Amino acid sequence: MRSLASIRSTKATLSQADEHALMASTTLALDTPVADRGPLQDALTLLLAFLALLAWDLGGLDLPLVRWYGSTTGFVWRDQWLTGGVMHEGVRAAAWVVFGLLVVSIWRPLPFARLLTRRERIWWVVTTLACVALIPLLKRASWTSCPWSLIEFGSGTARYVSHWAFGVRDGGPGGCFPSGHASSAFSFLTGWFVLRRRAPLAARIWLAVTLAAGLLFGWVQMMRGAHYLSHSLWTAWVCWAVAALSFHGLRRWREAGASPA
Repeated sequence: MRSLASIRSTKATLSQADEHALMASTTLALDTPVADRGPLQDALTLLLAFLALLAWDLGGLDLPLVRWYGSTTGFVWRDQWLTGGVMHEGVRAAAWVVFGLLVVSIWRPLPFARLLTRRERIWWVVTTLACVALIPLLKRASWTSCPWSLIEFGSGTARYVSHWAFGVRDGGPGGCFPSGHASSAFSFLTGWFVLRRRAPLAARIWLAVTLAAGLLFGWVQMMRGAHYLSHSLWTAWVCWAVAALSFHGLRRWREAGASPA
């Protein structure tokens, strides 16, 4: 009996050891430093994403998706408390809170940002703000109207025209491309660039949460008739491009502050 109990105890110990080893190896894999990507690698990522978005537009996927939620009487989700309140106004306020934390982090670093230099933290804040500021400027110059402005959905004067039909007006108010609301999440893609070398696990988590939040916000805006889904995807592309250009263009300035502060 003692021998049998001893064997069982040994098996249990080995099982626990294997479990701890698996958890340790998973954590180690996630925390493995991301390769220091050069400008050509990030440019390739942008190019592939650009081609994917072109394929989306050529496939004409925007209008069929919007029709899931809109009808001749409009969009039922447009002013609901969840979509129009929590997921629009509430999310926007939450994004500014996160941005405020990043600003404070310049002087009092967040736990996962302690390995960053002060200049890197300044870069993070300024580039995020640049993304936030650029999207409304692009919207202001756009002739593309929002889905809820289409005649098809009962409350506007516009007809559907692709945002790639340069010089062609859709008959509506325009000013709807790309998505400003999606930038509440996608502007924080800057965190992936600044964290990926010094805090790879935090960088991966930050990237996953940012992408998930941005896609969720974009889908909600599509449900409300405020944007086509591609408007949000293009916002992600623009923010990624701004972050990549700034990251590589200001590398020397950032690296002049060599030690965390």
